[in-house]
Amino acid sequence: MGDKPHVVCIPFPAQGHIKPMLKLAKLLHYRGFHITFVNTEFNHKRLLRSRGPHALDGMPGFCFESIPDGLPPVDADATQHIPSLCESTRKSCLIPFQQLIAKLNDAPSSNVPPVTCIVSDGSMYFTLKASEELGIPNVLFWTTSACGFMAYKQFRPLIDGGLVPLKDLSYLTNGYLENIIDWVPGMKNMRLRDFPSFIRTRDPSDHFMLDFIIDTTDSASKASGLILNTFHALEHDVLNPLSSMFPTICTTGPLPLLLNQIPDDNSIGSNLWREDTECLQWLNSKQPNSVVYVNFGSITVMTPEQLVEFAWGLANSHKPFLWIIRPDIVMGDSVILPPEFVTETKQRGLMAGWCPQEKVLNHPSVGGFLTHSGWNSTIESICAGVPMICWPFFAEQQTNCRYACTEWGVGMEIDNNVERDEVEKLVKELMEGEKGKSMKKAAMEWRTKAEEATAPCGSSSLNLDKLVDILLTKP
Repeated sequence: MGDKPHVVCIPFPAQGHIKPMLKLAKLLHYRGFHITFVNTEFNHKRLLRSRGPHALDGMPGFCFESIPDGLPPVDADATQHIPSLCESTRKSCLIPFQQLIAKLNDAPSSNVPPVTCIVSDGSMYFTLKASEELGIPNVLFWTTSACGFMAYKQFRPLIDGGLVPLKDLSYLTNGYLENIIDWVPGMKNMRLRDFPSFIRTRDPSDHFMLDFIIDTTDSASKASGLILNTFHALEHDVLNPLSSMFPTICTTGPLPLLLNQIPDDNSIGSNLWREDTECLQWLNSKQPNSVVYVNFGSITVMTPEQLVEFAWGLANSHKPFLWIIRPDIVMGDSVILPPEFVTETKQRGLMAGWCPQEKVLNHPSVGGFLTHSGWNSTIESICAGVPMICWPFFAEQQTNCRYACTEWGVGMEIDNNVERDEVEKLVKELMEGEKGKSMKKAAMEWRTKAEEATAPCGSSSLNLDKLVDILLTKP
């Protein structure tokens, strides 16, 4: 056991980052690594509440630890404020992380070998200092799409060119965001509004997230390598120029398909909310490809008015739907749906607080996905061959939406303002229109290519081999 490699995996403390990092950790565990998976104390407690008191007991050679995030306590069932998390983790987490590694190394045993490498979320780049001091490899896992990562790389030239921050509030609505940016390597006909949402700040003295992203993408060049949860066939136009900027890129996606090939202990889960598995029984009662699945992810929030417009758009489409509504999805308010909507849709609609999304997307009755265009949701939908209606909210979701709709042919965008008539129209088109059929065909073709990439000797499988070699090699 003393010679067994020991990788410390540390995700950014948000649902959309924990989930893919845990999948990657399981793949590395299967390849013979001892795993220490590091959550923040806040999320460690949330996982115990959602999964049960023994959910993080792990399995042989797979252990969980936690460090403080430096933030004051908040509602136990709410997503923490992302900019505050970015600032706090950058300032507060290095010393606790170093202390944890020292603890793991000070008392190595037959069960816990010394730490030999680190896989860190790209946003947790403070870990580079720890790995440099230890003289061990540190590979950064960017949980974005490749196109999202490339878009983030443009923040500095966008600022240097005077294109952002925006001059004033009117620039959000006067057509300025429609300007074409034609100089990004591998990305054609990008509009300003297709770049991650952080560029939309208007106050030059208040663009912390712009600076944070620049720091994180600059730090990527100091890592032993980069991991992206994508596959070459899907994003080769962007991956080719990225590979010249970062020679050691491992595209090891889609991670769900790689993980499906190995024995997996499902007791180790990543959901911070308690899953409602009864929705799977409800789906069993529906016809194939008949249900619209609606889930806006773990961070998206909306106004009460937007919630009502989505509700009546779904109701007026007369399509069966499964709608995941988090308790904190409405900005500063509780979720209140019109009683008339509940009565109107009780025979064909089901609402739940959270669900096992991959099982839902792969259920035969699900025919379409109304999504926020987060990368986990997008890649999982592609894996399942399910077309999408895209309502991007935050970060690089705008970039994912643009690619899903214009490059990959698997999505249609819905206007940010949300009107019930448009929701109704797009849902009907998704489920029964010619555009919907074309998107379904494209989604199934991408699914096949994703399966090819993750098959033995496929591009992603070979890149997983490459990642293992990097983690086993001293810098």
